[in-house]
Parts: sequence; C-alpha cells; structure tokens
Amino acid sequence: PVPKIDRRSKVQSSISPTVVRGTLRLVEALALMSLGAGIAWIYVGSHIWEALAFYAVLTIGLPIAYVLASDFSRLYRVAVLQMQWGTIRSACATWTGVFIVGLISSVLLKESESLSRIWLAGWFLSGLIGIATVRTVAHSIIGDWAEQGRLQQNVVLVGGGQTGQRLIDALRDSDVHYINICGVFDDRSSDRAPETIQGVKKLGSFDELVRFARSNRIDMLLVALPMTAESRMLELLRKLWVLPVDIRLSALDSRLRFKSGTYSYIGNVPFLDIYKKPLTDWDYVVKTVSDRIIAGAMLIASLPIFIGVAIAIKLDSKGPVFFKQRRYGFNNELVEVYKFRTLSHANQDTNAEKLVTADDDRVTGVGRFLRRSSIDELPQLITVLKGDMSMVGPRPHAVLAKAADQLYGDVVDGYFARHRVKPGITGWAQINGWRGETDTDEKIRRRTEYDLFYIDNWSLLFDLYIILRTPWALLKGENAY
Repeated sequence: PVPKIDRRSKVQSSISPTVVRGTLRLVEALALMSLGAGIAWIYVGSHIWEALAFYAVLTIGLPIAYVLASDFSRLYRVAVLQMQWGTIRSACATWTGVFIVGLISSVLLKESESLSRIWLAGWFLSGLIGIATVRTVAHSIIGDWAEQGRLQQNVVLVGGGQTGQRLIDALRDSDVHYINICGVFDDRSSDRAPETIQGVKKLGSFDELVRFARSNRIDMLLVALPMTAESRMLELLRKLWVLPVDIRLSALDSRLRFKSGTYSYIGNVPFLDIYKKPLTDWDYVVKTVSDRIIAGAMLIASLPIFIGVAIAIKLDSKGPVFFKQRRYGFNNELVEVYKFRTLSHANQDTNAEKLVTADDDRVTGVGRFLRRSSIDELPQLITVLKGDMSMVGPRPHAVLAKAADQLYGDVVDGYFARHRVKPGITGWAQINGWRGETDTDEKIRRRTEYDLFYIDNWSLLFDLYIILRTPWALLKGENAY
C-alpha cells in the first residue's frame, strides 16, 4: 500500500548561514543607498544636479564601504547577529566610522562645499536608524530560527568505536555551535561500539541509517571509521550516496597528509569531502526563485489553455478535470502531483500499477492528444508554486511504477539518488527522448543515467537550456502516448 502524505511530519530544513549573511549584506546596502538617494531628492531637489556625480559616488560608495567594513569586523556572523544590542552598537559604530572617512575624503577632494549639510546629517542619522531597524528584525528572525533548531546542521556519526569517540571529543574541543550531533550508527556489538559515546546515543545499525536520515532531514554524515576498514567503508558509501546530504570522512586519525585545500573543516577538525549536496546555499536560492518566477509566469500565460482543456475534458467523458497522484519527491518524500485527467474515470490508476502503453484503451480521446502534447502536465505548475517540484529535474515517478514487472528501485542500483533534488516538469532525460513507456530495464536505466548527469552538472544556464529545448522535444512527440 502507498503511504499517505503527512505534511505535519516533515522536518523543517536547516537555514544556510551563507544565505543569511549574504541577504543581510544586500538588505543593509540597499537600505542605506535608498535612504541616501531619497533624502537627496527631497532636501536637495534641483540643486543635486550641480554635484550629481559626487552625490552618486557617496550614495553608492559609502554603503558598499560599510558592508565591507562590517564583513571585515565579522558583524554578519550568525552568532554576532544573535546578540541584539551588541550587533546594533558595533554596526552603528562602523557606519559612523565609514561616514567620517567619507566626509574627510570630500574635504580633501574639495567637494564638501557642493554637498548639502542637511543631506549629510539626515542621511547619517537615518542610516543609524535604518541599520538598527534591520538588525533588530534580523535578530528577531534569527532568534526564531535558533529556537526551531534551523540554524544548526543535523549531523550523524557513522561509526561508534574509538575513532568516533575521538571525533566527538575533537568537535567539542573546537567549540562548534552550528552542528547538532543527533546520534551514532554502527553495526558492531556494544563492546566495540558502546550504546552511548560521550553522551551521544547509538541509534541503530547501518541498515537503519538511510531511513533515519530521510525522516529526520539529516544534513551531514560524518564517517568515523578506521582507514584500515576500506572494504567496509566502500560498501557503506554505496548505500549512503543516494541521500541528499554531505558525506565527510574524518581525517583526524589519518596519517596521510594532502594539500591544505583538500580538506574541509568543522571548527579545527579536518575532513575529506566524499559527497556533497547537489544544491546548497545560493544555488538552492537561485533555483527556488527561478522556479517560482517561471512557473508563475507560465501559469498566468496558460490560463486560456486551462479553461479550454477543462471544457474539452468535460465534454469528452464523465469525471473530474484534474487527476491527483502521489509520487516520489525530494528525499523520497511523497508529494501530490496534479495533471489533467487523460484516462476514463472508471479506469483511474492512482498508484500507477499499470503504466500507460501505446494504444491503451483506458486513454480518452481528448486524453490521447493531451498526453502526446504533454499538455496534461501543465497543472504541475501549481505543484512547483507549492514548492514540491521544480521546473527542471528528474521526472516524478509513481510509488508503485514498474519496469519489466519490477519496481524501479529494484531494477536500477542507485535509482533513489534521483531524489537528491526536487522532481521537475521537464528534464534532461525527457528532452533527449527518454520518456513514455518503461517496459524494459534498459529504458529506466537510461533515464536514471540522464537524471544523475543533470544533478551532478546543475546550473541555472543548464535549466534554461532544458526549458528552451522542451517545446521542440514536445513537437517531435517521441515516445509520448
């Protein structure tokens, strides 16, 4: 049976500190620029044209200098932003220092006489108020995230012997606050891997780790196995690479020494990166924002098509206009995918236990046209706006979908690695002709290969290229029925 979707059970994902810092930099810079330009326009009026170039230099240059100085003083660190009065005091002092330097520069350049004293005083004071306001709001939002645990990365230790114990000690000695060690997983008996290691509980065996990582939205797996356990480590990584998590190998006990750029660090503890999340930090933001913008624009543009298709479906056969189906989404979570109904109402197959084939008598007259043209997929724009799908990504498959009478996950080793990103309306596999029936092992294997290539090589330009190629692929109508 297909499990039901429980939205309340979904664990909220972590907030990227990189995005928090970058967003605050941008907000403060734009706020200061807007205040400077606005006050200049109100109080200086037509006289601004007499020294327009220098007004522009100060209005743009001082906010940028403030952001750079604040960054140098580490005022955008999340830990600093959580100290409300401390961060406001330091930020206002930085703005004051930058403003004084700007005034001195204008005097030295003999431009001070052309600048309005009212503008200078008004911009400086409003800048202090603006900075204090932005930082107060940021402190409140970050405080809420901290209470929800969203500023910490949820981490699991893989391996609970002496190597794991030394790793926990090293992380604690580094005074790392942004990771939350949820537990330890190890196959070994309690004499070699105790039930509790330095206060961290052993939660299960390696076989239970994948399910735990998915259900608890784990961000990172830290592998703490001895370097001598090579075969055991390789077998374990074959199971874990399908997860949308960072996987790092502890280099704490390694005698091998690589170039400094080879290592990543948590605090002072060195790690070797084995696998990284496909989309993190600004990549994730860019894809999410572009998805919503493109989906929103396409949904508005296609409203006449929605109306026409709805009328055609109602005139053609009895039953609802839309068809809803549970499919695998990001991290193997079930999402509701909407389509225009293309099968007769009496033959709806919500679990896709029998995939549609060529000349399938379950398909209605209108449905056949909708499927060949892929217009039946248009309602998935709604799913994109809800945040459960992307414009581009691996196509979402029904939970019980099969190839050659076998579930996809049983046919393709690493099939579930497709779910390291959100599913898409269109994808790299689709525009290369891998769509339609999956009656052989080869067809689902090839689709998976193309999907994994897309995930490993994602970029915004790659997404736009696929979107632009999609209409041509639809016109060809290859393997669509």
